[in-house]
Amino acid sequence: MTGESGQRRALVVRGGWDGHQPVETTDEFIPFLEANGFEVRVEDSPAVYADADYLPTVDLIVQTNTMSTIEADEFQGLRRAIEEGAGYAGWHGGIADSYRNNSDYLQLVGGQFAAHPGKHPDERTGEQSDNYLPHRYEITELGRRHPITEGLDDFELTTEQYWVLHDDYLDVLATTTQAVRPWDPWHRPVTSPAIWTRSWGKGRIFVSTPGHRVEILRDPTVRTIIERGLLWAAR
Repeated sequence: MTGESGQRRALVVRGGWDGHQPVETTDEFIPFLEANGFEVRVEDSPAVYADADYLPTVDLIVQTNTMSTIEADEFQGLRRAIEEGAGYAGWHGGIADSYRNNSDYLQLVGGQFAAHPGKHPDERTGEQSDNYLPHRYEITELGRRHPITEGLDDFELTTEQYWVLHDDYLDVLATTTQAVRPWDPWHRPVTSPAIWTRSWGKGRIFVSTPGHRVEILRDPTVRTIIERGLLWAAR
């Protein structure tokens, strides 16, 4: 669908926990969307999802809204729009740790942040950096031929590593494996999806767990993945 200008429409919904820099991180990608022919509207809450006249005209919904809540009519509007063909995309907790109290939302996205195991307890200071650890992202066989990650190599970041609760309806493009350290209570390595897509009705969903703050989104590999993911998800 297109707006009056003939452009496709992108809706950016941002808010929630300020530690994920919802304004700054989405501002990184608004010029990219505009350069790719999208008319961009920005909202600071999911209330817009209940707009039954506007939402069906949106081709791509980009959300970064961490640890927030969503009303029943807002969620129903979001899900209906995706089922009818709108793309839904985002990164980190802004999409994979939103609306924890809504099990239907968790089913829609397919992966939920559970933890980001941190440094040794003696090294922690109470800051976000307690959970910044070097770790690796491995492109899956599917990822090597998928347009979002095709041609990209495995990569490493020093940031939060998401342990994700998930189901097998995900199309996983990259994984990350949480090691077992001497102070951890788990007894074998745990591999989580790190980048995935999901088909829902006529719509496409894209999630990247890397994306904690602006500096991670500016990593060339992460930025490439997210830019490709936004375009892939869009109607």
